[in-house]
Amino acid sequence: MEHAEYVYTEGMSDAEVEARLREQSHGVLGLASGNKSYAVPLHHHYEGDRLLFRMSEHDAESEKQQFLQATETATFVCYAESAGESWSVHIRGPVQRLEKATDEAKLNELFPPFHLFDEAIEDVEFVLYELRIETVVGRKTVD
Repeated sequence: MEHAEYVYTEGMSDAEVEARLREQSHGVLGLASGNKSYAVPLHHHYEGDRLLFRMSEHDAESEKQQFLQATETATFVCYAESAGESWSVHIRGPVQRLEKATDEAKLNELFPPFHLFDEAIEDVEFVLYELRIETVVGRKTVD
């Protein structure tokens, strides 16, 4: 590593991890089925021992739905980097569908605006998913 640039990192405290999960509203959810993987950027809402995700449900046969059903343990990565400072939080646990989310006012409190992709809003139903936190690891750069 004579010519490689690098920075040192260290573990984050539980309080730092919790603060980052409350402050940062988005990350990437990794799912798996057999030897195939699928990752989707999502907004999350942190509630101590779980993360909530609001997803659209317009096609039960979608690739995302198939991976959600097949995944036993999901990984969610929340991270940021700016001005030489960086951090990341990796969360693992089972993900499951909770309910159709009919209270739009509550969803607007918990999540930023939803991003539609080639979907008519009339065709979209929102569903809540929960990732029950089994393990969490946080890392940050050292000054």
